[in-house]
Amino acid sequence: MILLDGKKTSADIKEEIALEVAELKAQDKTAPHLAAIIVGNDGASLTYVNAKVKACERVGFESTLIRLPEETTEEDLLNEIAVLNVDNDINGFIVQLPLPNHIDEQKVLMAIDPEKDVDGFHPMNVGKLALNLPTFISATPFGILELLERYNIETSGKNVVVIGRSHIVGSPMSILLAQKRKVGNATVTLTHSRTKDLESITKQADIIVAALGIPEFLKGEMVKDGVVIIDVGITRLADPSKKNGFRLVGDVDFNGVKEKVSHITPVPGGVGPMTIAMLLKNTLLAYYRQES
Repeated sequence: MILLDGKKTSADIKEEIALEVAELKAQDKTAPHLAAIIVGNDGASLTYVNAKVKACERVGFESTLIRLPEETTEEDLLNEIAVLNVDNDINGFIVQLPLPNHIDEQKVLMAIDPEKDVDGFHPMNVGKLALNLPTFISATPFGILELLERYNIETSGKNVVVIGRSHIVGSPMSILLAQKRKVGNATVTLTHSRTKDLESITKQADIIVAALGIPEFLKGEMVKDGVVIIDVGITRLADPSKKNGFRLVGDVDFNGVKEKVSHITPVPGGVGPMTIAMLLKNTLLAYYRQES
């Protein structure tokens, strides 16, 4: 069993980006600039956004964090987005989700300039992804592609089963892996909560992407020997034996499948750490597009 180490891979990617940024600065060019808007005081969101700011510092990016109070109106948020859309110093920006209930998330995502949408959530970028046109791939699917490529996992002609059909992971993952690309050319089955006899499908899979949000859902008896498993889920489960009172688990029963898998992403330390690295990569891509 080989662990697909997202922590190490993301550190490698950040190091590669840092070298590229140092080269740009040596040529007296400006550094890429990533901005983030956060509305309210959600603890997990604040932690994640602060991690993004630190990652920008580490690779030499400029970063701007715009913190807005919980009671910010939808109109005020849209005005902030409009300002960033026309700010030539900002190459890419994100609006941290989730948003407070009184703000229409879809309206906000639609308002972001697709050329600065480094999260890859704008419908125009999702459409380009579906058509296999150059675009921003959202961070989690992008990170999974990068892990598969860097660990030389063959996808061409393989049977891939994606469990979960979210717009963030499952749906784009199924499209990307079926496309004619280096990490692609697979035969993909997209499954979900209404899929009948899921076990008979997962047992045929060479590669499984588990992204349905149910802890330890995928059991050992559901997979064949030699399978590659990408575990996207992360859930806190109470565990009195731990100092902090909980343990983090994925959508895969790790102990149940570990004797069968050839490769697997651990939780934590697998897909999770890749997301910020790929956001930085998208920002660098936005920078080069705008420069040209």
